[in-house]
Amino acid sequence: MRIAVNTRLLLKGKLEGIGWFTYQTLERIVRKHPEHEFIFFFDRPYDPDFVFAPNVTPVVVGPQARHPILFYIWFEWRIPYLLRKYKADLFLSTDGHGSLRANTPSCLVIHDLAFEHYPEHFKLSHRLYWRYYTPKFARKATRIGTVSTYSKEDISKHYGVPPERIDVIYNGAHDEYHPLNWDEREAVKKQYADGSEYFVFAGALHPRKNIVNLLKAFIAFKKKQRSNMKLVIVGRMAWKYEEVQEMKETMPFKEDVKWVGYMNVDELSKVIGGAYALVYVSLFEGFGIPILEAMQCNVPAIVSNTSSMPEVAGDAALLVDPTDVDDIAAKMELIFKDELLRKKLIDAAQVQVQKFTWEKSAQRLWDSMMKCLEK
Repeated sequence: MRIAVNTRLLLKGKLEGIGWFTYQTLERIVRKHPEHEFIFFFDRPYDPDFVFAPNVTPVVVGPQARHPILFYIWFEWRIPYLLRKYKADLFLSTDGHGSLRANTPSCLVIHDLAFEHYPEHFKLSHRLYWRYYTPKFARKATRIGTVSTYSKEDISKHYGVPPERIDVIYNGAHDEYHPLNWDEREAVKKQYADGSEYFVFAGALHPRKNIVNLLKAFIAFKKKQRSNMKLVIVGRMAWKYEEVQEMKETMPFKEDVKWVGYMNVDELSKVIGGAYALVYVSLFEGFGIPILEAMQCNVPAIVSNTSSMPEVAGDAALLVDPTDVDDIAAKMELIFKDELLRKKLIDAAQVQVQKFTWEKSAQRLWDSMMKCLEK
């Protein structure tokens, strides 16, 4: 069988949520199924590390699809042509983009519908494209995969797709995420937080991640506690980050907030593993991989009570209203004061984390792909 795959988000040194899902699942699927041929469609020169095995044929497909006009050209003209050229039996797209002009059976992974719930957080051009085309992609796809039960219900409700045509394929966390010993934690604290304990946030910085409320809550926490606690923020400035930038420069206690930018997994795993607690108060997530990464490191978490995040966290996190700064600050204070609570959350995390592995994710994605071919 010949399987064509949209791999345009496999970017060396720039893997984020969807890119990691693509990398972790495809690497396992390709190696587990050497009897099948995989055609990887990249939209720019690719790194050889992404050619996972001899049964992968990489193809560079122009133009680089990073704007809605280029999305249209890439998915509606270039992809259908190449699916015919390579006589693909199946098309897998892991980033929510399908092709209306292609007739090949397709498995489409839609991670979330954030642009439906918070359209104001996205560039006008992108949200117009996604809100017009994603319902069409969803209805055209042979099967849909998504990363949580919440997102499955959301897709079915918004687009009228029968739930039995949608498969839940949870994310996993990289093996690099594991508990650190005392010496390792002290080294990380010294390198990134002036030797102090710290809260950590990880993710690309844009409005949906709710960084402004996180900073306001940290200010409130510091005013009340007057501790040496720091806040380490990991992630690139993505879009609509002007308010975050202004607060970064003018907020009280700004010297206690450490902005470390984007990190590769080897460093990020240390920064999360060395944290006192993760504070992840995003407004909306299809899954929320940093929650799982923290649990895998035995780091307790404060997590939003919205969308998929309670599903991922289970009993292993304190839930907060992400729109309520006082609630976030109060939970930061609570977890700071109560060591028994921290231990309870860590113990619960060791159970909850067993539900999510990339091996399970890869198998579930493969099962969904095979259902596309059932007559």
